[in-house]
This record gives sequence, C-alpha cells and structure tokens, in this order.
Amino acid sequence: MVKRVIYIHGFNSSEKSYKAVRFGELMAHYDVDYCVPRLNHEPIEAIVVLEQLLTPNTVLLGSSLGGFFATYLSQRYQIPAVVINPAVAPYTLLEPILGPNYNPYQDYNYQLQSRHIDALKALTVTELKHPELLYLLQQTGDEVLNFQHAIKYYSQCKQLIEFGGDHSFNGFERAFSSIVDFLKIRY
Repeated sequence: MVKRVIYIHGFNSSEKSYKAVRFGELMAHYDVDYCVPRLNHEPIEAIVVLEQLLTPNTVLLGSSLGGFFATYLSQRYQIPAVVINPAVAPYTLLEPILGPNYNPYQDYNYQLQSRHIDALKALTVTELKHPELLYLLQQTGDEVLNFQHAIKYYSQCKQLIEFGGDHSFNGFERAFSSIVDFLKIRY
C-alpha cells in the first residue's frame, strides 16, 4: 500500500508549482503522506534530499527536471514514478545558461557551473532496466523540451501522449485518475 507520494518540481521552480499544488489537493482525499520538497539548483543536493524522503511504499511524480530525478530514483530504488514532460538530457539544456541565474519562484540568485552539468550527466540513466515502473505523460506542444526525445527514451514504458499542450502539461487534471491508478494510490 502506498504510504508516501513525493512530487519533484522542475528546474527554477518550487514546491508551489501549479501541478504540485493541484496534485496535493487531490492527495488530501487519500491516506498518504504527500511531500513536495523545495529543491535548489544543486543536482546532488537535490538527490540527497529526495533520497532522505524515501520510505517503504513511496511513489514519485516528477515534472521536467523533476522527471529526470524521478527516473533516476525509480530505476535505482525500483520505485514507481510518473514523469510529466520530463527532461531526458537536462545537461544539454543547461549548458547554454551557465553563469549567473535567478530562480523567481524561490527568489534567489545562483551560479550555474560546469560541475552542475557534470553532476547531471553522472545521474543519467542510460538504460531503463525497469521500464514497467515508469509512466510518461507527454504533450507534443512542449516549447521547452523536444517531446520526441522523451517518447523515444521511455518507449518501453506506459505512455500518455497528447497532441498540443505545452511544457506545463495543459489540463493536468485530466490525467489524475490514470496517475492514481498507475501508482496504485488507494483511499
């Protein structure tokens, strides 16, 4: 029985993201511990924070970079995870923005450095050994990430592909019942 649901927000986001809050509203009707940790720009620190929250019968939801982290944790610890418009190779997206950055949702400035890129490369799961533990939610109108990369990478996984939409996954609520079913979250 699922005891804890961890939502992992994306890069330059926070625990107050729309999907995190909306899913939390749904989870209020279930007998689970719903966690949305605030993660900063340090990939290794983010993984350590997330690993400390893992308990028996934990499941994961991750969006964008959070989907990348959820994939890593899912495959390493054999945990079911739903990934929403996930970053497949986030290091390629972050290389062009090395240097000073600002997270408006957490209100802090930071330096994105090459060591962060190296850390993300080290966390990359090159082969999904347990694809049955992953469920991809992908919209083809994602303006941030190339949706085809995710569809190919997660080809052996359960998938819900919607045409159109955007990086935020428009109409996220439509997927609630399939997420709950996949993660086996019960009342």
